This record gives sequence, structure tokens and C-alpha cells, in this order.
Amino acid sequence: MGERCFLALDLPGNVLDEVMRIQQELERKKLFFGKCTEKENIHLTLKFLGEIDEDTLKNVKEKLKKIKIKPFTATLSDVGVFSEQMVRIIWVQLDGVDELQKQIDLALESLFKPEERFMGHITIARVKHVDNKTALLDAVKKIKVNQLQFTVERFCLKKSVLTTEKPVYTILEEYPLR
Repeated sequence: MGERCFLALDLPGNVLDEVMRIQQELERKKLFFGKCTEKENIHLTLKFLGEIDEDTLKNVKEKLKKIKIKPFTATLSDVGVFSEQMVRIIWVQLDGVDELQKQIDLALESLFKPEERFMGHITIARVKHVDNKTALLDAVKKIKVNQLQFTVERFCLKKSVLTTEKPVYTILEEYPLR
């Protein structure tokens, strides 16, 4: 039995606070039934690896150490949804992370398929049910995001354990940018 793993960017405190502010603004309007991402679980997924065995995990760790990319600036931009027809995820976009994601795909290409359509996003809510989709989409479009910038200096390999309450994420390895 392997570990359920993914690669992620953790976010600095001020960015987390902004994401929480946006979540609260949405929750106050009570326009959907579902769940906002818990503060300790807010992150940006660079690549989901799924269930991997010990050998693959070791291999992944080695390959990721070879990534050379200098620290860079990422910027919070918009709030949105993937599909207006079927709203399931509400996200905040994070611009500037595409190159790091490409480097991860390249490093792991012998083990995993590259992402087909990567869009740097932070999942802020998972929607189970919506009574008035138009009202929810309007509310999402009206949210003003403070376009905070921060320097990305590392990314992490994490494992995810699904519990009935919420997923529990543990950092397995950190990769400083250089």
C-alpha cells in the first residue's frame, strides 16, 4: 500500500489571510452548500501524483532534487470556477507558477504524464449543491482580490491521508529553489 502524494506550494501568512477573507465573504452570502478548505490545508497543487509505492516515492524524491529554478514572484489574481455549468470548485488564481510546474513535469516525465492543462489555482471551496447558480457566479465575479505578491523559495512533496473530517497533509520533503 503506497502513499497518496502531491507536490505543493505553501503560502505565506498574508496570502492565507487574504484567501480566508475571500472564503468568509462567500460563506456570509450562503449561496452554496459545501465546504471551504481549512486554513491549514490551503495550498497550491503543482502536481498530483496519486497513490505511489515506496520505490516510486524514492525515485520522485531523487528526480525533484535535480530541479534548478531560481526563487520567483507569484501573484494572487482572480477568483473563479472551472465550469459555470457545473460549479464544483471555487478557486483563487495564482499567477507566476507555470515555469516551476513545467520543471516538475520535466523532472518526473519518466514516471508521470505531464499536466495537460495546468492553471495555478488555490482551491478555496468545494461545492456540493447550489440553489441559485447565477447568484453564486455573480458573487464570485464581484469579489475583489488584493493582488498580493510573494517570493516562492521552495516547494514541497506532501502526502495526503483522507479522514472523514478532512484530509491531513504531511510534508515528506522540501525543495528549496536555487
